[in-house]
Parts: sequence; C-alpha cells; structure tokens
Amino acid sequence: MNIDPHLYAETFILENSVKQAARARGAENGVVDVSQGAGAYLRQLAHQIKAQSVVEIGTGSGVGSLWLLEGMLASGTLTSIDDEMEHTSIAKLALADADIAQPRFRLITNSVMDVMTKLTDRAYDLVVFRHNPEDLSFAISEAHRILRSGGVFVIDNFFGGGKVPDPAQRDPKTVALREAGKIVKADTESWVTSLVPVGDGLLLATKL
Repeated sequence: MNIDPHLYAETFILENSVKQAARARGAENGVVDVSQGAGAYLRQLAHQIKAQSVVEIGTGSGVGSLWLLEGMLASGTLTSIDDEMEHTSIAKLALADADIAQPRFRLITNSVMDVMTKLTDRAYDLVVFRHNPEDLSFAISEAHRILRSGGVFVIDNFFGGGKVPDPAQRDPKTVALREAGKIVKADTESWVTSLVPVGDGLLLATKL
C-alpha cells in the first residue's frame, strides 16, 4: 500500500485541541485557513528567521496566527489584518483559548490594503498573505516596503485549489495568483523566490 507523501507531510505535525477548535469555527464561517502542514512550515520559518514583528494579511479563524506565534520570538508581536469582523471575533476566541498574552498580538478589522499603507517601512520580519489574490500586485509592493532586508513575504494557498498550474484556468483569482508568481520570480534584484508544495502551495520571496 502506497502512502501519499503529501498527505503524510500534511499530518506529520499534529494540531492541538485549540487549533482544531479554531479550525472548526472557521469551517462553520466559510474561512479558508492555513493547512496543517503549511502552518507547521510557517512556524518553522518564523523560528528560523527569529521573527519579532510579523504581519498576517487575512486572519481567518486564527489558526494561522497560532502557528506563527508559536514560531516567533516570545517578545514578538503579530499584526493580523482582516476586513471581516466575524473573522476577527473567532480569531480572538482562538487566541484567548491558547492563553496568548494581549501584548503579543493586535487584530485589525479594516480594509486590508488601507491598513498595509499605514505600516512602517522596513519594520517587519515576515509578511504572510492569505487574502483576495486580486490584491496581490499591490500587496507585493507594500510587503517589499515594510519588510527589513532578509525578511520574507509568503503567499499562502498559491496553487489556488490546483488551478494555478493549469494554464487553461483563467478566472480572475487564478490569473492574479499566476501573475504574482511571475512578478516576484522575475524581480531578481528585489527577491529570492521559491515555491514549496505544502498545503495548497506556499510561494516564498525573501527581500534582498
């Protein structure tokens, strides 16, 4: 019996009961959360770069926030932005269930792109994008502005449900994801880029 290596990787690091409960609340609200495997990868990434200041674009149910906070420095702060108040509300429940101290996070409910423009230049170690792909061309530019040198921009769910690798798929969200990949891959003076096939795909771009 052959075991699917992707499925094995996705379930290699198990989620605790707090993340499971948050994920269930998200599913009830139609949230597309970070996958279990991608969450574990982002925790590892935050730990490797000793992330102090992280921006999450698209809070969802808070599952991604919990993974990131586990990998960040204990003194670090996560800024998570969502334009849906319902998402912010269920994320607050998840963070409370995990006993995350209030100074370690700020949840902002507002237009994601408006908030990004107000973030400080070169002040962040990691930016994770999990939002409407049609905002990506703007988000890439803003991420480059707010990241420090060596900081990482991550596009979660980059495969778009498996559509991005298929050139026949031409809906606006798929095209936006595909174009975002082309932008960061081609801009070799600004980014070092790689694509990791975990979850629904993580596109990583490290700022030069």
